[in-house]
Amino acid sequence: MLTDTACRKTVCPADKLRLRLADSGGLYLQIEPSGSRRWFWKYRFEGKEKRLALGSYPEVTLKAARIGRDDARKIQQQGIDPAQRRQLEKLERKVDTNASFEAVAREYHKTKSSSWSAGYAARWLSIMEKDAFPWLGSLPLSIITAPMLLHVLRRVEGRGANETAHTLRQWSGQVFRHGIATGRCTSNPAPDLQGALVPVQVKHMAAVLEPVKAGELMRAITAYAGQPATRAALHLSALLFQRPGNIRQMRWANVDLEQALWTIPAADMKRTKNAKLNGRPHLVPLPKQAVAVLEDLKPLTGHGQYVFPSLLTGERPMSDNTVNTALRRMGFDNTEMTAHGFRAMARTIMVEQMDIEPEVIEAQLAHGKSGPLGAAYDRAEFVVKRRKMMQVWADHLDELRQGAKIIAFKAA
Repeated sequence: MLTDTACRKTVCPADKLRLRLADSGGLYLQIEPSGSRRWFWKYRFEGKEKRLALGSYPEVTLKAARIGRDDARKIQQQGIDPAQRRQLEKLERKVDTNASFEAVAREYHKTKSSSWSAGYAARWLSIMEKDAFPWLGSLPLSIITAPMLLHVLRRVEGRGANETAHTLRQWSGQVFRHGIATGRCTSNPAPDLQGALVPVQVKHMAAVLEPVKAGELMRAITAYAGQPATRAALHLSALLFQRPGNIRQMRWANVDLEQALWTIPAADMKRTKNAKLNGRPHLVPLPKQAVAVLEDLKPLTGHGQYVFPSLLTGERPMSDNTVNTALRRMGFDNTEMTAHGFRAMARTIMVEQMDIEPEVIEAQLAHGKSGPLGAAYDRAEFVVKRRKMMQVWADHLDELRQGAKIIAFKAA
């Protein structure tokens, strides 16, 4: 049995790494040449010898060390490893269960925003700062209930921003899931409010979906008397049905007229930040009609970077409203057709009238394929089938312009 005098006066010999003074029940004081003195309890758990640190002497007295040993032994007798229990208690102390909604939300935003686009990250934080933080920001995440969150969402609905209310519910759910993962709360009230909000009326982009009307549109494009580049943009929008932003930002460097292929870099596609950096480019096979349009346009704009340069400066692409303005001038108002509507027109007519495989069309539209095999299936990109499809689609548009209604298509 140790005494305070022995604990205080015993020194470690210079020729030893350490000296251990045993007390009782596995308790001992470890003295090092530096003079440090630390208490340890040696015990066995599940057949293995282990040690538990009980503090430094004299801050922890002999009496306190014995009490610490006895307390640890009681935990051991319950079938619990005292060392593991201590590690868990340390982790629990590091978790701030009183962390506020705003603190956790900003932490989540900081963690995730590096993988988001700059626009999405800014909008996420802006909506939180405007519609959530003023009412929930200072409250501990753990005490926020579904009715409390609903009250905040109702305020957003009250100004007519129903879609924003649904977005805020979804993004608040992300904050609560992060809170659960980091020990700040134990439940997520957002999913319970899924049916409590005013439904959002989905507004689809206006598009020509009937073959006869599509024929009228193609005749109007052919007769368009505006800028040649604008007429070409209209024509390629119908032939290639890519996103309006990709059409107007088309670069000559990415167009291979000999191979009849337009390669859109991954960075220009509508994708996640990671997919923009590491994804594959989107390949757009060009039917002969598209090649002809581009060959006619090249003498006019081929000296610059963009296929469709701005009229004000060739250093920038045409305005994002140019095609829509041209459609208005042609007599198609915004309830009939939009620049984005060329995509819906192509998909609808090809599926309903031409019996083309939806998977091939989706690959041409650059839509991500769902399902566990989707990514692997899309790696082939259906280039051969898409080449045939694009030529048949272009020929079909010619037929519609001349008054035909339906053309059959059978994939190889």
